[in-house]
Amino acid sequence: MTTRIAGPIIPLNLLILLLCIASCSPRAIDKYTEAGADPNLSPDYRDAVIPPNIAPLNFRILQEGAAYSVTIRAEQGQPITVFSRTGQIRIPLRPWRALLDANRGRDIFFDVYVQGRDGHWRRYRPLVNTIAPEPIDSTLVFRFMKPLYSWWKDIGIYQRDLTSFDRSVVLRGRSFGEGCLNCHSFVGNSPDTMTIALRSATYGSHTLMAHDGRVEKIGAKWGYTAWHPSGTVAVYSMNKVTQFFQAGGLEVRDVVDLDAALVCYRLKDGKTGAAPDLADKNVLETYPAWSPDGKCLYYCAAPILWKDRNTVPPENYDKVKYDLKRISYDVETDRWGQAETVLSAQETGMSILLPRISPDGRFLLFCMCRYGCFPIYQPSSDLYLMDLATRQYRKLEINSEFSESWHSWSSNSRWIAFSSKRPGGVFTRTYFSYVDEAGGVHKPFVLPQEDPTCYDSLLETYSVPELVTGPVAASPTKLALASRAKPDTSPQIPITGATPKPVKPGPWQERE
Repeated sequence: MTTRIAGPIIPLNLLILLLCIASCSPRAIDKYTEAGADPNLSPDYRDAVIPPNIAPLNFRILQEGAAYSVTIRAEQGQPITVFSRTGQIRIPLRPWRALLDANRGRDIFFDVYVQGRDGHWRRYRPLVNTIAPEPIDSTLVFRFMKPLYSWWKDIGIYQRDLTSFDRSVVLRGRSFGEGCLNCHSFVGNSPDTMTIALRSATYGSHTLMAHDGRVEKIGAKWGYTAWHPSGTVAVYSMNKVTQFFQAGGLEVRDVVDLDAALVCYRLKDGKTGAAPDLADKNVLETYPAWSPDGKCLYYCAAPILWKDRNTVPPENYDKVKYDLKRISYDVETDRWGQAETVLSAQETGMSILLPRISPDGRFLLFCMCRYGCFPIYQPSSDLYLMDLATRQYRKLEINSEFSESWHSWSSNSRWIAFSSKRPGGVFTRTYFSYVDEAGGVHKPFVLPQEDPTCYDSLLETYSVPELVTGPVAASPTKLALASRAKPDTSPQIPITGATPKPVKPGPWQERE
């Protein structure tokens, strides 16, 4: 009598593939030669400190070969082996997460094997990274757009789950007449309260504010925005900013603030106001940032060096250099102190921009470039770190020859995300670096992608990367509906030269 055993039937072609993978896997390789060299990879994920909750670091092996295999191993847990015929190494998510979580604070190794056309395997020197004990905030909110001065269609704000490759829309410009949207900001690293600045020829220039489960449209044009840690007060910039072009160079675009001021908005009563030191008609004030305790507002300020605030470019635009300042504030009484200079452009010889304070209050991260207010268009822009206890600062070793600009901290003060044009000076990408307790900043790595060839042909830029602890609370539908609605409130704005006028927005308004 014959007994049949029921079970799944494996198709012949799948069985052949499985046998092929098993025979070509490094676990089955008993003969190979040492290449005695480092493998050539893209992206180059090696010698970095990585979060224990980061998505797989997929990469491509650039050596010529007939087959490729990578074994990922650490002190604890099961190794991961990935086989490829193309050189693309796509690491499975679940075993990757398990391996990282089991080895916090330890090294992780990548053994790379390449099979030549002669059938022989060669093993390259292992790649080594270190898994940090502390995680990175799980969500990155960023603006995604083409780097063209005259093209502002399909611009959008997106969010990416850093623990996987999931990406979703927060709001797109096509939701309100192909408009521009930028300057998204949060209360600390919380995704619950968010503002987005809108620019639209159809619907006007306004600001969306999502909080407490609802979305309001404010009839005011907010620029760079900093939320008080209490979530009750926001300070935003009003900028009379315009773009113009240089005759030549790696970056021909340039930006100047013809006038600027900082305005305070109180959420409870919807009132706005401006402290005298934050709205001086002879000074350009911009880039506000609160200290974590909410007692001080840091910002950048420079004297206006021209009389005509309508000529572009104005005289002496390339001599404008911003100081780093701060001013005390009492949120209970809504009283401001007197501004003081933290670091002067006269001392550094450069323009100081984009101050951001670590949530633990220890460090201040900022940019410096030759002149002006727009570091992303300045190849000279580099990142600097100041110890707030001593006010000593230093240029970071992680800088490249190209622009480093917009940056944000994780909620645990151990990670920074920043914009960099280091791949070649043209396209902005998001990089991450680990900041240890002593203030040491480690080698950056680029935002991982599911497709390891993604950056080879990507023509869009990632800009304004903001780290938050979870997905944005407001739904894209609510934000889109509010973007087309009439303003819920129209606060009285202090009149300065930077106060927006009802003109049709130009394409410069949505730049990086």
